Amino acid sequence: MPTFEQSIQIKASATVVDKCVTDLTIMQRWLNPLLKCEPLGEWKTSVGSKSKFIIQIPVVKPTLKNVVVVREPGLIVWSFDGFFKGRDRWECQPTDRGTMLINRFEFNIPDRIVAWGFDRFAAKWTKEDMAAQLRRLKLVAEEIHQSLDG
Repeated sequence: MPTFEQSIQIKASATVVDKCVTDLTIMQRWLNPLLKCEPLGEWKTSVGSKSKFIIQIPVVKPTLKNVVVVREPGLIVWSFDGFFKGRDRWECQPTDRGTMLINRFEFNIPDRIVAWGFDRFAAKWTKEDMAAQLRRLKLVAEEIHQSLDG
């Protein structure tokens, strides 16, 4: 199963970083603008809560349905199903300088044609987009942390 893992050091508490990863309103500030997250029912991040991520590509709009399968303070794992099957893990590790945020994306693409296309065209973009999201999340978390200190 292919795995993309990236991390970033954030000058904010693990509590603030966790909120940035799990609060739907805050998520929209750092998610790729082409990615929309919608709850299925009421927005929750407890185990069993469901939502969907929709890639805002005209006409096609690929969708991944997901469910929270692990939830602890500083850790959330979404399991998803759609054109990808896998897990998206977000872990906040407190450090003496704030929080190390680790994002681990494990996935399988059941359709061979989609997998071939992903490997050839989208894998590099996906890794770059993950890194860009982490940088945006860092900015948001540090801004929130500073506003709480101020």
